[in-house]
Amino acid sequence: MPLRSTTRTNLVDLVIEQMEGLIADGEWQVGTKIPAEPALVEQLDVGRNTVREAVRALVHTGLLEPRQGDGTYVRASSGFGAAVQRRLRRAGDLEAFEVRACLERDAARYAAQRRTDEDLAALRATLADRDRAWKSGDLDAFIDADVDFHRTIAAAAHNSVLAELYEHLSDALRATLQSVIGAPVPDSVRNQYDAHEAIVDAIEARDAEGAERAALAHLAQGMAALRESAGDRAESDRPKGTQQ
Repeated sequence: MPLRSTTRTNLVDLVIEQMEGLIADGEWQVGTKIPAEPALVEQLDVGRNTVREAVRALVHTGLLEPRQGDGTYVRASSGFGAAVQRRLRRAGDLEAFEVRACLERDAARYAAQRRTDEDLAALRATLADRDRAWKSGDLDAFIDADVDFHRTIAAAAHNSVLAELYEHLSDALRATLQSVIGAPVPDSVRNQYDAHEAIVDAIEARDAEGAERAALAHLAQGMAALRESAGDRAESDRPKGTQQ
């Protein structure tokens, strides 16, 4: 959809508003590159300085992210999401994981109560994708599939605010998953296929309490791995010959 041309005086604010609308409406999706500056200038019928100021403002709020030599990408779908992501970037892995646990517990419960057949099929499909990625040894694909699995549970809860919150946790989730996968724990803890399947089985059975228990059991393993990893790092950083 081409941007609307504008001749009103406060051009920068109007350009910012239109860009925010394109992001919110999904015309510019999170993770995609926005049009180059010359294209924006032509579409908006404004000067380069106006476009640059608008882009700079959205970079400052966290909605856009410049990448050297590559262009500018959409980082978040709303100002709220950008604020959440900024805060999570200052949090430790364990803190982010604990917030994730709060959301996932209720997401699993609500999904069991509200899921549709389409939701269930999507969950089974993402669980299968996750398993294939693990078996192939593609850890990047495994992390992507795991995030997608939990995002699908949040969507199945049919609460738009919860789903949006979970969407904005994605960056932090990837970081914590990398920490769990890198922790010195058994593969069963790093993969947790059975734990994930138990969540889906409970959602399929519309067992809200069972889904919540399964989600908490799965998350408890991850948090234990993070605590153990943090303890190992603290021990290795301690000068030799000192005691706790």
